[in-house]
Amino acid sequence: MDVRSENSSVQVVRWAKLPGQVIQRTRLQVWFIRICSSILIWTCLVQLVAVGELWHPKLFTRFLNGFETFPTPPPAPPPLPPPRNYISNGFLKVSCNGGLNQMRAAICDMVTVARLLNLTLVVPELDKTSFWADPSDFEDIFDVGHFIESLRDEVRIVKRLPKRFSRKYGFQPLEMPPVSWSSEKYYLEQILPLFSKHKVIHFNRTDTRLANNGLPQDLQKLRCRVNFQALKFTPSIEALGNKLVQILQEQGPFMALHLRYEMDMLAFSGCTHGCTIEEAEELKRLRYAFPWWREKEIVSEERRSQGLCPLTPEEATLILQALGFEQNTQIYIASGEIYGSEKRLEMLRATFPRIVKKETLLDREELRQFQNHSSQMAALDFMVSVASNIYVPSYDGNMAKLVEGHRRYFGFKKTVRLNRRRLVELIDLHQNGTISWNEFSNAVKSSHEERMGQPNHRVMIAEKPKEEDYFYANPEECFCEMTNSSLELKKP
Repeated sequence: MDVRSENSSVQVVRWAKLPGQVIQRTRLQVWFIRICSSILIWTCLVQLVAVGELWHPKLFTRFLNGFETFPTPPPAPPPLPPPRNYISNGFLKVSCNGGLNQMRAAICDMVTVARLLNLTLVVPELDKTSFWADPSDFEDIFDVGHFIESLRDEVRIVKRLPKRFSRKYGFQPLEMPPVSWSSEKYYLEQILPLFSKHKVIHFNRTDTRLANNGLPQDLQKLRCRVNFQALKFTPSIEALGNKLVQILQEQGPFMALHLRYEMDMLAFSGCTHGCTIEEAEELKRLRYAFPWWREKEIVSEERRSQGLCPLTPEEATLILQALGFEQNTQIYIASGEIYGSEKRLEMLRATFPRIVKKETLLDREELRQFQNHSSQMAALDFMVSVASNIYVPSYDGNMAKLVEGHRRYFGFKKTVRLNRRRLVELIDLHQNGTISWNEFSNAVKSSHEERMGQPNHRVMIAEKPKEEDYFYANPEECFCEMTNSSLELKKP
């Protein structure tokens, strides 16, 4: 075979492979150019945005929002205040008594007492022996971490006593109930010296143990700080309460009607107006069954004429009509189980068909975790009542007073404070035919013109603290800076 022809063949093969190699190289060059171009373009875009933010931040923010793929992180919580350094004079342990709102006010008072006496407060124990027999602990209702940390610049709070003060090691704290309606002088002069000997004092009753009036401004404002800021409900209660409010608001404005026509209230107060003979006997037996309900023999009609009974659902219906509320008013019933069940609500439902309760607005599963926990259920009603457009309590118990105080604090929202003594008189006059409906309605309206939650001064009655206005219903010291400007406080 001729060598030249062989070499020529090899050369032909080599030349035959060349077009493929050229194509492959060309593709690589194209991809390389694309990658470099992309990098260059994105670099320019980033630089352009950075410069643009200096010129027109809002314009570029709106532009980039269209390309946002990750959620914006929530704003960081405000920094915690620095802890207050002080030498503790001892430990204060407290057991709150009563329902949710009575205990809430007591917690505010006990934090204030601990701050006044430079004590270390143990997270309060909640009442488990009352009529409701709620087994909830503090952390089941309130956000205990927030409670402790948000007040650390005022008072040191611990979840439990140190082991050396445990009963297990034979330590016995001094147990006592402080005197009701006491001023700061009582605690400074009579309680503080006891800590030098006992180190731990257990207040086994905490209701109304601090005066309404005459306290220094800083103590009054601390009571408000605890009430309005430190005592947050647990996340699960807050979430469900907010859901209830949202559901109601989506249907338009709503009224929260707090019907305190519940078995415990009727038994305790001796109010049996509208009850059958059998029901009256049942309530009386219940009153005798609880030894700490001291008053046993009560004349119901006499109590009612003094305005000391909650309005019945039927009476509440007449009053709402007389005040001018329309038939399509959305009404949320804030209460536990009404005594007499749904039968007692027939007149109210017939007059105001848009009546709802938490049990009708939420799925059964959503409420399951709160069942048999009356304080947690009351917390849901509390949240809805504070958020309502209008709040009408049928009785001025602890919840009515604390809700009123919250509504005043958050802008004097409309709260109808019913004058029950005048109302039952008018109801009886109307029902026996003495006055017409128009006369009845006009009298109800005129007697409540100054009872709609407007700003006014808290009534102070020297030497009669039980008869004066309750601090938590009208904590005016906590918004007194507004009184000289847009708000005018009226004297009662």
